[in-house]
Amino acid sequence: MHTGYDARERLRGVGLRVTAPRVAVLDAVARAPHSNADSVAVTVREKLGSVSTQAVYDVLRACVGAGLLRRIEPAGSSALYEARTGDNHHHLVCRNCGTVVDVDCVVGAAPCLEPDQTHGFTIDEAEVVFWGLCPTCGPQNSTAQGDLE
Repeated sequence: MHTGYDARERLRGVGLRVTAPRVAVLDAVARAPHSNADSVAVTVREKLGSVSTQAVYDVLRACVGAGLLRRIEPAGSSALYEARTGDNHHHLVCRNCGTVVDVDCVVGAAPCLEPDQTHGFTIDEAEVVFWGLCPTCGPQNSTAQGDLE
């Protein structure tokens, strides 16, 4: 979890009302970055009891819209959520097990990369996903190699 992380303070900071579901969702994502909505819902229910899946999706949507959470969608994966926002970091994704790890921006400030043609867009962010095998699934693990062939 982020050092000094306070869900209530963050909600107030962006003008969102502080509610138990919002705090529970933000805490769940901060504790387990790159979680999908179903995992977040399980954690929220463990803390609060009965909370609808739709309520969790609504909180996630509101928090992404307010810039409190970031939603990423690696190919072949459901949407994942993280509390690390505003720093234009990127991700490493394991092709075998799906592990996702944060990677700092490759070069300088946002957008880190510049396309050869902007087509009139004002670009403020670049999203880079590096794909490969994590240490657990890497070449030294013959089972993982067999799965990829």
